[in-house]
Amino acid sequence: MKIKFLKASKGDCFLISFQDENSIYRNILIDSGVSETYFDSTNNLDGELKIEIERIKKDKQKIDLLILTHIDNDHILGLLKWFEMDSNACRLIDDVWFNSGKLIAETFNKPENKDLDKEFKIFKTTETGINEAVNFEKYLLDNDIWERKIIRKGMSFSDLGVKIEVISPEKKQLKKLLKEYRSTLGENTYTAGNSKDWNDSFKSLVEYETPDEIHKRQEYRPANCSSITFILEIQSKKFLFLADGNANKIANALKEKGYNKEHPLDVEFMKVSHHGSKNNTCKKLLEIIKTNNYLISTDSSSNGHPNKLSLARILNNNPNAVFHFNYEHVKSAVISKQDYDDFQFMKAFVTPEFQY
Repeated sequence: MKIKFLKASKGDCFLISFQDENSIYRNILIDSGVSETYFDSTNNLDGELKIEIERIKKDKQKIDLLILTHIDNDHILGLLKWFEMDSNACRLIDDVWFNSGKLIAETFNKPENKDLDKEFKIFKTTETGINEAVNFEKYLLDNDIWERKIIRKGMSFSDLGVKIEVISPEKKQLKKLLKEYRSTLGENTYTAGNSKDWNDSFKSLVEYETPDEIHKRQEYRPANCSSITFILEIQSKKFLFLADGNANKIANALKEKGYNKEHPLDVEFMKVSHHGSKNNTCKKLLEIIKTNNYLISTDSSSNGHPNKLSLARILNNNPNAVFHFNYEHVKSAVISKQDYDDFQFMKAFVTPEFQY
């Protein structure tokens, strides 16, 4: 089994490749990064997603499951670029997980925004993820590669030698996302950035933060809070994918499953939520996760991610933490010599793939 940690600029893109119980090769794609993750038009360069998709084609395999965790552009645009450039893309996809505005409206008997039922103008905008999500939904429907099922907390999927337990979103979070669909379509995808805290040491960040400050910092943006987050189990190994999910909600959901400080969720790695944002990582969550491996997916071209404070919280909970980045310049800039001196058991790598 291989889990590829693709370069996706400010976004997320993971490809899981493995053999099932019948020795058939399977692929699960989780998000797709920005457009350049598939193809960089400015520099005429293939992105890592395109290279992997061409490999799947060559090997006569398929993407057995495509998970679009939520609608932000740094998760969806790579797919739209692929669909634009490859007229046969739909033939490579077997199943899709995606919570669209229309589907949420139908499921919860809410009126949808008629403004969304507009001309299909794929690849024409670079702002909000709402337009892209509408376009993505129409592509799935036109090509009949989507079962139109809401993915939410409490669901489980077991097939292909894989088990997936969905942690979020819950019904309340999906209803809030529907309001976002029904609001103006011109909202900027990326929330306002904060100044980088990379010049501070891990130790000083931990010492400075008070319990009250930790409690105040939470992610409440509907698109991020509606992220599909899940525990994925293959070949008796578990992995935690948190997309851009709300840390407090995720912690509560895991506690409902029986996990706690004395009985933590044991996983090979945790994909740190929202590219290492300080608003998406908290003590309440970290203390019920047992792992040494933490994945930080970003090139830091937006929002000052990762916030060094998030990594400091992880180290405060687990001094043996191993941080895995997908960009060398981020790793080198975030972690200083002083940090290595202060936390001598901490490690950091640029890790293109994990093999098990």
